[in-house]
Amino acid sequence: MKAVRFHEFGGSEVLRYEDVDRPVPGAGQVLVRVAATSFNPVDDHIRAGVLAEMLPIALPYVPGIDLAGTVAELGAGVTGLDVGDRVVAMLPLDSAGGAAEYALVPAGSLAPAPRTVELVDAAALPLTGLAAWQTTFELAELKPGQTVLVNGAGGAVGSLVVQLAVDAGAHVVAVDAPRHADRLRGYGADRVVGPLDLAAGPAAVGGPFQVVVNHVRVSPEELARLTDYVADGGVAASTAGPIPEAPARKVRSASLWVRGDGAQLTELVAKVDAGTLRLHVAAHRPVAELAAVHEDAAAGRLPGKTVVLAP
Repeated sequence: MKAVRFHEFGGSEVLRYEDVDRPVPGAGQVLVRVAATSFNPVDDHIRAGVLAEMLPIALPYVPGIDLAGTVAELGAGVTGLDVGDRVVAMLPLDSAGGAAEYALVPAGSLAPAPRTVELVDAAALPLTGLAAWQTTFELAELKPGQTVLVNGAGGAVGSLVVQLAVDAGAHVVAVDAPRHADRLRGYGADRVVGPLDLAAGPAAVGGPFQVVVNHVRVSPEELARLTDYVADGGVAASTAGPIPEAPARKVRSASLWVRGDGAQLTELVAKVDAGTLRLHVAAHRPVAELAAVHEDAAAGRLPGKTVVLAP
């Protein structure tokens, strides 16, 4: 079968489109015929070796943490699935494998694919959806009626956080570039504002807020200023570096390390099919161009969430 692999850490040039052996599912595993994966920033970090100490991987490595496809073969002990079922999954970061014709998936990571979107577009959901879910409900412990500031709301994770928070009954202020404004209003944000002016302070955007969610990579000094945007007793949740706590005001902080979870992914799929969670796919690219996708991401040229189509 065809797959993209890298045999050593480095820049996008280490990614090779090559012939590899088709994997065989072991006990508790499912072989999936891949329809698509998607690009996530962590793919770049893994390929570059930035996470090598934290996340040991065996080389050669097939990138692609997201997966949408159809069940091709069941390993021993796997129940509740049939060959031909449409599925989605977030693959384990230390093994991945979505940028290929076939991929092995732990059965517990799989969820039924959404019925209301194209199967390839469903590849945009797993990692970003789980990151949004875990940030919103596990780190922030969001409650109905709370006020929420989402910084970086137009991005792949931020867009889903906005929608999950609105669906949960929160009052959301979404912060991002003006080009995202109409889409964010369409998601139900109470207010949409341009990039955050930290010097203006929280009152300029209707704060402070009971929950602040940050997806924008800024300096440690700027992260520290985000603490002021959290109301007394509130929480700051971040996927882009730690926001300092303020114990005197009982402001706590939490950072995300996303994990695969088939049960949570199944709930996200249900929200997609119910129309309360919408996926925004900016581009489709063939897997043979994955090195170019990584290069474009590093240069800031990706238009947004990019789905990578299998061979």
